[in-house]
Amino acid sequence: MRRFASFLLAMSLWIVTWAGSYTIFSPDGQYKATVRVDGQISWLLYYRGDKVMSAQKIDILFARDKSNHWTVKKDVKVQGNGYYGLVLYLNKGFALEMVLYNNGLAYRWKSDRRDSLTVYNEVLDMAFTPDDEVFFPGDKGFISHQERIYEHVRFGELKDGAFAYTPVLVRTKGLSILVAEADLHDYPHMFVQYKDGLLKAVFPKVPLELRPATLRSDRNQVVVKEAPYIARTAGKRTLPWRLFMLAPEEKDLMANDLVWQLSSPTPMPMDFSWVKPGKVAWDWWNARQLEGVDFEPGINTETYKFYIDFAAQFGLEYVIFDEGWSRTTWDLLHFRPGMDVKYLIDYGRRKNVGIILWTLWGPLDQDMEQVLDSFAAWGAVGIKVDFMQRADQKMVNFYERVAREAAKRQLVVDFHGSFSPAGLRRAYPNILSYEGVRGAENNKWSKSITPAHNVTLPFTRNAVGPMDYTPGGMLNTTKDQFIISWKHPRVMGTRAHQIAMYVVYYSPLQMLADSPTNYLRNRRSTEFISAIPTVWDETVPLAGRAGEMAAVARRNGQNWYIGVINGETPRPFTVTFDFLPEGQMYEMEYMVDAPDSDVNPTHYDYARQMVTRGDRMDIYLQWGGGFAAILRPVQD
Repeated sequence: MRRFASFLLAMSLWIVTWAGSYTIFSPDGQYKATVRVDGQISWLLYYRGDKVMSAQKIDILFARDKSNHWTVKKDVKVQGNGYYGLVLYLNKGFALEMVLYNNGLAYRWKSDRRDSLTVYNEVLDMAFTPDDEVFFPGDKGFISHQERIYEHVRFGELKDGAFAYTPVLVRTKGLSILVAEADLHDYPHMFVQYKDGLLKAVFPKVPLELRPATLRSDRNQVVVKEAPYIARTAGKRTLPWRLFMLAPEEKDLMANDLVWQLSSPTPMPMDFSWVKPGKVAWDWWNARQLEGVDFEPGINTETYKFYIDFAAQFGLEYVIFDEGWSRTTWDLLHFRPGMDVKYLIDYGRRKNVGIILWTLWGPLDQDMEQVLDSFAAWGAVGIKVDFMQRADQKMVNFYERVAREAAKRQLVVDFHGSFSPAGLRRAYPNILSYEGVRGAENNKWSKSITPAHNVTLPFTRNAVGPMDYTPGGMLNTTKDQFIISWKHPRVMGTRAHQIAMYVVYYSPLQMLADSPTNYLRNRRSTEFISAIPTVWDETVPLAGRAGEMAAVARRNGQNWYIGVINGETPRPFTVTFDFLPEGQMYEMEYMVDAPDSDVNPTHYDYARQMVTRGDRMDIYLQWGGGFAAILRPVQD
């Protein structure tokens, strides 16, 4: 009884201090975080009384290779929407803020310096046990598209020096922890390196000189010279949040919105009511392979009229003109011979289809205002910016400048060749999606896009923000049937698996990657995809675990949508409808693996039935299988 009373007392105080230690609790009391300040700063995280991880040292270095001796001048408890927290006001003009939610822990540095701040390094040394599991997107260095496979290993199996970008998923003592960041502005993206038994944050330095990777390269660069610091920035500011999403049930990572919650809103009054999410007919993945047409398919006006007609027929909001529409990749102000871009944009407008124009980041950076002014004057509605491949402070600032300048001209933005999102979309909602994922394009040249990979992404990359995976492949195969083809790419897994991705994967700009010819041959699948929205009012995770399977229900307006994608172990699964409102009947239209989908992955069963809250539906998911459903309320 005394222990329980002490617990209630601690909860009522939110923060407990004792001899240089400061403890906060989550609102539900499941988590406890203790910050220790004894010259250095460290912290520990507990779940239901058990220590699950620690940061053995955190620091912000504003002198080369010199750690700080920190002292606390004042501590203040804070409370916000769904969290308890504390702010430690330190010496040297800094403060440390930590917040603890029921589904995450986050901390950040706050600087109150008069002059500019030069950050030579930021220290975050995370300690996990050698037996803890990690999904580790191992990479070679800071120049990266962030398109690696998440390798599932134990920390003890990682090589010393193993390097990765974030987010990184950890499993420890019955808890899943996604290591990420939020509110990234004017500062480099966080990477990690496993060294000396610790998972250490590492950051790219500011580049001072770059050169093309090869003589003829129009996109790939190497850093020739870099500064000794990672950022030079304003002295009065907050630095990015270091975020640890927490989920006793891993499925709940699919509904964790802390990256958005912790990020800053629009910094100036701007109207974003014009932003329109939607689906896109994409040309590049299918290499513009059209059949049964009376013209030569390619990068020409007739081909893109066909894409626009296809988009209009199925109610798709956009068509992308990918690489090749301009005279050269660096001449964005003139059209390729045979491409009447202005005519096509006007043609699309008459059919209620907007045109998004692809661009390399380099020429856009070089002459941004003129390029965007021209695109807007032609009537384009968005840009797809590609091949950034860096995540240093300068490149992070490029992203924000693109978003801001595009917003002024009412252009939506899709970042490709990018790092993972870290909250910028809250400030600029015209950013509809990011790549930063090993997506379906890799099917054109590799066999790496497996069902196991697909069902890892909802709990890793997609948990931090929109993900432009580019689903919708119609040439569905088993692992043995899969062949690499540049012009006619295949996808592993069943047709229902591909369609369910449109519910499971979150991206306000969602591609239809395959050829219009293949979609017209598979009209029912195409009509089903076209009926699925790309933004959601509510998300309810149903089941899932990285590498195994993912099941989620999402609501848009009055309609509900269910997506289930399976990994590489066939399994029975029971779809539950407890997320539906009491007393409301729904007509459910669904597609599910057919009994022979294990050998004929293009096959599926399609049906309609009535469902209500409390109902159950037993299905069988094949290797790489899936289930997709649209639930519409039945009106009395």
